[in-house]
Amino acid sequence: MTGFDTGVHVVYLAAAVCFVLGLHRMTSPATARRGNQLSAAGMAAAVVTTVVLLAHDRVITVTGVIVLAVGLAVGATAGLLTARRVKMTAMPQLVSIFNAVGGGAAALIAFSDAIGHVGSVALADQPVSTTLTTALDLLIGGITFSGSLVAGAKLAGTIPGRPLTFPGARVLNLLLAVIALAAALVYTTGHGGVPLLAVLTVAALGLGVLATLPIGGADMPVVISLLNAFTGTAVAMAGFVIDSTPLIIAGALVGAAGGILTKLMADAMNRSLLNIVAGGFGTGDEPAGASPAAGSGTVREVTVDDAALQLAYSHKVVIVPGYGLAAAQGQHELVELAQALTDHGVDVSYGIHPVAGRMPGHMNVLLAEANAPYTQLKDLEEINPQFASTDVVLVVGANDVTNPAARRPGNAVSGMPILDVDKATSVIVIKRSLGHGYAGVDNELYPDPKTAMLFGDAKAELGALLAGLHSYV
Repeated sequence: MTGFDTGVHVVYLAAAVCFVLGLHRMTSPATARRGNQLSAAGMAAAVVTTVVLLAHDRVITVTGVIVLAVGLAVGATAGLLTARRVKMTAMPQLVSIFNAVGGGAAALIAFSDAIGHVGSVALADQPVSTTLTTALDLLIGGITFSGSLVAGAKLAGTIPGRPLTFPGARVLNLLLAVIALAAALVYTTGHGGVPLLAVLTVAALGLGVLATLPIGGADMPVVISLLNAFTGTAVAMAGFVIDSTPLIIAGALVGAAGGILTKLMADAMNRSLLNIVAGGFGTGDEPAGASPAAGSGTVREVTVDDAALQLAYSHKVVIVPGYGLAAAQGQHELVELAQALTDHGVDVSYGIHPVAGRMPGHMNVLLAEANAPYTQLKDLEEINPQFASTDVVLVVGANDVTNPAARRPGNAVSGMPILDVDKATSVIVIKRSLGHGYAGVDNELYPDPKTAMLFGDAKAELGALLAGLHSYV
């Protein structure tokens, strides 16, 4: 091994260490930004080293280098502009698009490699390790690409968020699965060639679409995590296809992390992964109603002044954010209100449910954007024991994750771990209406005598609460 080869392996090893340390730092909001930067630095070093390696081994022409440079510039510019301009409410859609890009790119690598071997190496002479990873890459990457696009369209409202099915859908799904698996098996044994890979790819793309359409809005956080795991797995398979150590390590880390997160999200909803993939849970977005008479049961309304007075004279307040907060872009007003209460001597914390919002960590990122103190962000297990000693819980746009109906059998949210806000002395709910959440069931918290409803846009009502609080403090 030459000194150059040793240097390349050392850089790849350093990049892998950056990936691992970066992923570890992302477990805490306080270090997540540094973790992202560390992982990005590792990937940048790996990409630059790979280009240098290609040039050193003379397996790429000057034209190829120019094409790579242009591709990197275009991709980096598009990614930077998109990340800076995207709204927090659209972050789940952006993650879905990134998943699609990752899965699609991995599949293209495998397809390109297979085409490159045509005429040079007989398919029957290729090792099983190559043919198998090529087939798996196209299968997983194809499903990830089309499935992520459908998931993103559902989240964006381009496709209805409710489960979409049609007669014969499951039979067609099964047929596509059989075709894809059969094609993968035949190609792995060294037969069929590129035309068979094309059949495999088309079947995988169809599977991604048909498998995602029946999944309802309530399961979207889990679906995003699952597709993220698929993306990582496809990238790892692409690494095996072209013998790229950084791709294998990075893909394996993303796949493993996505798999673990998928399991955690499914547990947080008390649903098995099989039930989620089978679809049919969740209604998508409910239209906002103007009248508080919607829904069932008798509810008690409260004015902004009364709510502000109640918050001002509390000793302990827990804030529970939900997707309604993100939709209203009211995170800055919420954090300002929490800070004003803290300055007044009130013990304030945030209760974050694992599936609050539309993607894992959505609420944490939303609050971090508004500079909420990390020490005040509490997860489900940490905050639930505190509700019994809480004076006021302020629920902002959260629905299913606070529904006491989860403690009863026989409904769509039965068994789902919830935030026990109904155990607090008093609850104030800011919501546009009494419309359903993604699960499509009434929230039994709202008619509770200790609950007061403050109807309106979250951003506007939080601003009014802050103004009212200042008049009392």
